[in-house]
Amino acid sequence: MGEIKEVLLQMLVAGLPAFLFPLSYGKSAADSMPKEGAGRKKSYSVGLLYTCTLSMLLCSVFSTRLWDYIPINYGILPLFALMLYGRLRDGIALGLFHLLLYPLFALNFTFSGLILETGMLLYPLVLLTSNYFKMTGRHGKVVTLSVFFVAGELMITSSPFLTGMETLQTDLFSLAAALINILVTLLIGSLFVYMIEHTLEKEKLRLQVMQLSRNYFREAEKLQQSMDAAPLSIILLDRQGDIMAINETFLRLYRKSDPSATRDNLIKHKLNTVLTDSQFQVLNSRATETLERNTKTRELLQNGDQIYFTSTSPITKGHTDETIGAVVVIQDITELETFRKELNHVERLSLVGQMAAGITHEIRNPMAVVRGFLQLMREKSPSSLEHYYRIVMEELDRANSIINDFLSLAQNRAVKMELCSLHEIIKELTPLLWADANLRGQSIEVMLDEKVPELLLNQKEIKQLILNLGRNGMEAMDDKGQLVLETKCCADGVELYVKDTGAGISPAQQERLFEPFFTTKSQGTGLGLSLCLSIMERHSGKISIESEEGKGTTFTVFFPFAQTSQLHRNTAISALED
Repeated sequence: MGEIKEVLLQMLVAGLPAFLFPLSYGKSAADSMPKEGAGRKKSYSVGLLYTCTLSMLLCSVFSTRLWDYIPINYGILPLFALMLYGRLRDGIALGLFHLLLYPLFALNFTFSGLILETGMLLYPLVLLTSNYFKMTGRHGKVVTLSVFFVAGELMITSSPFLTGMETLQTDLFSLAAALINILVTLLIGSLFVYMIEHTLEKEKLRLQVMQLSRNYFREAEKLQQSMDAAPLSIILLDRQGDIMAINETFLRLYRKSDPSATRDNLIKHKLNTVLTDSQFQVLNSRATETLERNTKTRELLQNGDQIYFTSTSPITKGHTDETIGAVVVIQDITELETFRKELNHVERLSLVGQMAAGITHEIRNPMAVVRGFLQLMREKSPSSLEHYYRIVMEELDRANSIINDFLSLAQNRAVKMELCSLHEIIKELTPLLWADANLRGQSIEVMLDEKVPELLLNQKEIKQLILNLGRNGMEAMDDKGQLVLETKCCADGVELYVKDTGAGISPAQQERLFEPFFTTKSQGTGLGLSLCLSIMERHSGKISIESEEGKGTTFTVFFPFAQTSQLHRNTAISALED
């Protein structure tokens, strides 16, 4: 009875790694969860090394002899398991440790006993079989491990007889001892393989689930970021019509009615509890129709001044027609609709402008005839009618001037540019401006920057621009007012300033100042500044205004260097640096 207890104790101690390995490996794998590859292999090897070392040490401590001559020590079982499952260096180290334990716990130490009772002769073969063992299946591992266990235990059991310490007895006790060792080794070998393989497979599945989870959350995050980047409001629904995801654009749209809303407040809610605004109510029925009938819908919705293009589309499973959800898209196309209407308006205005330009061009011919006959009648009429003729002639000239301005504003053709001096144009116009100023009792000051280079200009249009701005400035001033014409060279181009000391222009009037037919003068046509703006657009320049009521007005005309040759641009920049 005592022999059976000793065998059972050795069995329990030898099988200890099979029970401790799942616990030690599970803990070490959890500690190295973020690691992959080599990190998991290391945690697996370390856990197996610790459990096998402990088991082998306990087997040596509790080693004994059955019937006082057959050694009972199952320490080679955890040793061989480590050599086959673990790393090569760990197997060699534990093998050396096993050899060191034998002299400490052997009852009768002999050199031949060291060789046989430790199974040392099998160490090289076990280590060489390790790579094949790791690549084979579970059944092959059971067979390989059991063969080495049986061979080792047979070597230990037969050691007293092989060394001559005992004579072979053919009684039932000897046969029973050999049979017990074989059965125990087969049992423990199967237990080792089952527990270790089961643990590794479970860990492999756990890691696969973790990888799938990471991939899922990574793809979900990428999908969410892609949805948030879209300028459309997007809502994803599941089969039951619950909201699965929304993007940032829809959240901003929803916050117009509920500023405190968050993404978490809307997820898992029914669509009809979220889209409660009257203009979006129809989307609830459209989404239901999409989920039930697997159909797509598109619709324009309008709420006041806002216009939305909406669509619902089914989400199907794979290549089948099974509907597993729906996507609802809401696009605010108010601005696009506004642009479309403006474009249509501009096209109509362009057509009207072309027609008006043709009409006004034809009007000038009969007006010229009328003016000619008026001059003829004026010569043959008495001097008492001179005053009336003069008024009619002035009105005809004013009408002709309006027609010329309108034609200049309506033309949409490229003008011929040539390299010329802005200063020469100003000097040619100065006498005309001085003549008008003298009649009004005003003065003119001209300040020209010598660093201004030649520019690509249309002389006729620039003359008209300067005359319009100059005469507008003089008309805005009283007697003793001063008009200033100034040029200045800067890094990006040339600036022309036309300043007056008049009454100034209010901010409300400044906003409409360049609109056609808008004027602040009683006799004005409202085309002069519109014409100036059109001229600067054809020259790729800009015109702006600064004015303060009671202190005067300054018009700034900017000519970019992009309209000049590279040579003159470099010359101007060099002059500025000097």
